Amino acid sequence: MLRKVSRLFTIKTRFEAFLIIYALALGATTRGAHYLDQFPGIGGELLFLATTGAVFIGGAKILDCLRYERAEKDKQEA
Repeated sequence: MLRKVSRLFTIKTRFEAFLIIYALALGATTRGAHYLDQFPGIGGELLFLATTGAVFIGGAKILDCLRYERAEKDKQEA
């Protein structure tokens, strides 16, 4: 039963990965907008860039891991 539940939280396809990255981006831009309100000027803009930059790095890592897992699965099947 625990195995079935854990499969719900596993990213299996690129489409699922893009949905998760999109959700992360929405959250990051919302957080960045709050930073712009709290810290006007260059400080808020740098924090905004940091939040969105983290999504780019995280998204690239998610997509790379999917590619790596697929290659490992194909290697084990062969």
